Amino acid sequence: MKLPRTTLILILLALGLGSFVYFYEIRGATQREEIKEQKQKIFSFGEDDVQSLTVKTKKFTLNLERSPESSNPKWLIKSPISGPANDAIVSYLMDLLVKGNSDSTLSIPAKQLGEFALDQPQATINITLKNRQSHQLILGKSNFNGRLLYAQADPAVKPDGNINVLLVSTDFANAVNRELSEWKQPIDNSQKLPPLIIPKPSPTNSK
Repeated sequence: MKLPRTTLILILLALGLGSFVYFYEIRGATQREEIKEQKQKIFSFGEDDVQSLTVKTKKFTLNLERSPESSNPKWLIKSPISGPANDAIVSYLMDLLVKGNSDSTLSIPAKQLGEFALDQPQATINITLKNRQSHQLILGKSNFNGRLLYAQADPAVKPDGNINVLLVSTDFANAVNRELSEWKQPIDNSQKLPPLIIPKPSPTNSK
């Protein structure tokens, strides 16, 4: 049966539209998502590239430096106290810095920083790499549902006068808002306790 010309044209248009949807919306979505993920990464350095960290909270400023020795601990606390750092705590923060992504980016006027608590942040993390390059992450308040934090990474004013504000995981706040004692390497009490001495009974005179 010969199809009417109008029907044939509609079929061809439908096939063309279907091909467009497949190649652009389905296959293209995967490629765009990969690009989007690459653009959302906060920093591009690796863990081994980092030489020192400075974590400033409202309680204190902590200076950490990579140990010159390859054995544990990997990190040393330089101030406000001195001693080996808790590698698990530092590694948790380092993993967030190296692998962390931003869910989205806002472009706002610099005068609006206070609305995101970025003018008086809850924490500021300064990173110094082995090649002397430096990076900074500023953590502001939580967003409306408390699931993400407003943040700035390597803050700079753009040509249009605005600044970029990121939305990052609240894990960053959990990683840095700690007591100073948590940053110290745990003490193995079994190696610190003195040996138990059992006193000998005093001799008694026999009658």
